Formats: sequence, structure tokens, C-alpha cells
Amino acid sequence: MARVTKRDYYETLGVERTASDDEIKKAFRKLARQHHPDLQTGDQQKKVSEEKFKEVNEAYEVLSDQDKRRRYDTFGHTGGPQGFGGAEGFDFGRGGFGDVFNDIFDDFFGGNTRGGQRAERGSDLQYNLELSFEESVYGKEAKLKIPRWEGCQDCNGTGAKSAASLKVCPTCKGAGQLRFQQGFFSISRPCSQCEGAGQIIADPCPTCRGRKRVYQERTLSVNIPAGIETGMRLRLSNEGEHGLNGGPPGDLFVAVTIKAHPVFTRKNTDLLCEIQVPFVTAALGGKVEIPTLQGNTIIKVPPGTQADKTLRLKGLGVPSLKGQQTGDQVIKVKIQVPTKLSVKQKELLTEFAKESGVSLDTDGDGFFDKMKTFFE
Repeated sequence: MARVTKRDYYETLGVERTASDDEIKKAFRKLARQHHPDLQTGDQQKKVSEEKFKEVNEAYEVLSDQDKRRRYDTFGHTGGPQGFGGAEGFDFGRGGFGDVFNDIFDDFFGGNTRGGQRAERGSDLQYNLELSFEESVYGKEAKLKIPRWEGCQDCNGTGAKSAASLKVCPTCKGAGQLRFQQGFFSISRPCSQCEGAGQIIADPCPTCRGRKRVYQERTLSVNIPAGIETGMRLRLSNEGEHGLNGGPPGDLFVAVTIKAHPVFTRKNTDLLCEIQVPFVTAALGGKVEIPTLQGNTIIKVPPGTQADKTLRLKGLGVPSLKGQQTGDQVIKVKIQVPTKLSVKQKELLTEFAKESGVSLDTDGDGFFDKMKTFFE
């Protein structure tokens, strides 16, 4: 009769011979999920998966135990004089195999196979915060009032009026689990009557009415960084709703929107604005007063400044969120043409037009329109 040769255990799990314990455990979990018989369809497929599952189990049973692994590396599948003592069986209580297998059952059936009520993470919350344009540029400390579910302090999160109000669940007898046969294995699920707690509440807490949590509003200080933009969200870990049964709290997300400014707009870290410059100042040069977020200031306009020319004030823009340098204030020049002229002003402009070779055609466009076109 031909002798059946077993596959190398490392090859079975798809790991190198130098693999760490964590790598071996990870490989086993992946293959156990893939070949679990209860997840297959059809008798033939279930049979094939069952054999593969046994093979994967056998390899993990040996390689997850340091002593067995050392003997396997030395003597191969025989394990030397001592052997492996049942490596081909399903000994769930040794070598950490039971813990790993329970984790796999959690993934399959969504339950807690270790008994006790399943912990639930608290829900995430979102707070919509509207900032002024200035607050978005310079940042601020915001005081937010956050309503959320928090653990009841009066019953310490048990949901019961007193310790005597907690009774042993008659369905699961306090185990929190009901054991049943699931195809190839005998597994357990949380009791539906007590939801895995092993206890039922005979007299609920009057504060939370047995819900274990109460809805409360709390004030939270949040540091809004300088340079934040519309659409950005700040994440505050563990500031969401409290979890149940010892579960961790959720997170709080602060979604930011920024009000429009009557003068300024923003492009990356630069502040943009427009100013009106008298055409005489644009032509001859001079000083004009302009707004900044830090107050008005005086700048020099160079002679011969054209319409839509940009002037730049270094460092008067928006701070970078990445901690780099602050942007600039960028000023676009608009030429201001007077709508009313005195007789003297008209005479001077007429003379200027003649010196410049500009023909004044009073039958066509008006003089003011021609001068506006000329200076623009």
C-alpha cells in the first residue's frame, strides 16, 4: 500500500520557516475562514473543505506551540521520540488554539463566544461649526455644547436600581450563552433574553430607566487651528457617545464652514481683495489707504499703474496648517474714474488729451467715456 506523504506544515499555512508567532496566527485565521465547512455550499465542497480545514488545524496545532515547533523543525512530522500527542485531533484547549478559534467564530457569527454581554462601541457624533472669516484665519478656542449618551452614574451603567434588582437569567442560567450545534462544530451564541449579560433587570434604574445611559449636554473646549478651511473636519477621539457594556466611546467630528467676508476672499494661504485707485494716482503714483484683517494701512502705488495690476503685502495672508510660512495679501488695482468734473478739470484734461494726441470726437462717445478708455 502506498504511503501518504504529508505536506510541510509551513507550506500548509503559506509561511516561511522563519515566520513569527503572529505571522503564523494570522495565516491560520485567514485559512480557517477560507476553508470553514459551514461556509461552503454543496456536500462535495463541504467534504473537501473539511479535509483542508483539518490539515490547516494540524499544522497550526504544531507550529503555534514552541516546543512542538522545535521538535518538528528537528524531526519532521514524527516529532521525534515524544511525538506530538494528538496533533491530528481538534484539541481546542492547548497552544492558544481555543482563543484563536473563538475569534474566528466571532467573525463568522457576530457573537461573543467567551460568555458575558458583548461590548458595544459608542456612536460617532458630528458638530457643525460656523466660523467668521477672521476666526478661520487666526484660529480660536471654541466652546461647544455637545448632547450625547453618557453612562448612567446612578447605576454605574448596570441599568438596575440596585444590585438586588439584577436576577439570574432563567433561559441561560447566568451563562449569557446558549450552546448549539452549528454544522461541523458545537458553538455558542449570546442568550437572546438577557442579550448575553447572564442577568435580567427586575427593577430598572429610575434615572436611565434600564437603558444604562442618559442623554446629557456637556460643554467641550475645542482648539480651532489658524488657517482652517470650509469642508475640513476636526476629529476628537473618544468624545462621541459612550459605549455599552464597557465598550469604548465613539469620536466627535467638528465640521467647519466659514462665513463669506465683504472684502476678502481666500486662495490657498493668500488673501485677495480689490481697491479703487484714482486715475491721477495711478498715473503719477502716490499713497492710498487699504484694508487688511489687522486694520487699515497705507501703501505706495507706483507711477503708471495699470488696471488689474496686483500688489502684494508679504505675510498678511493666512497661516499654513502645516506650520509653514504665512501667505500674502494680494491686492488687485481698479482705476477709479470720476463721474463729475469741474470746468477747470475738464480744461486740464482737454489739454492733456491734446498733448497726448487724443482726438476728442464729441459726435461719438462722450469725453468722459474716451478718457475712461484711455486710462484703462
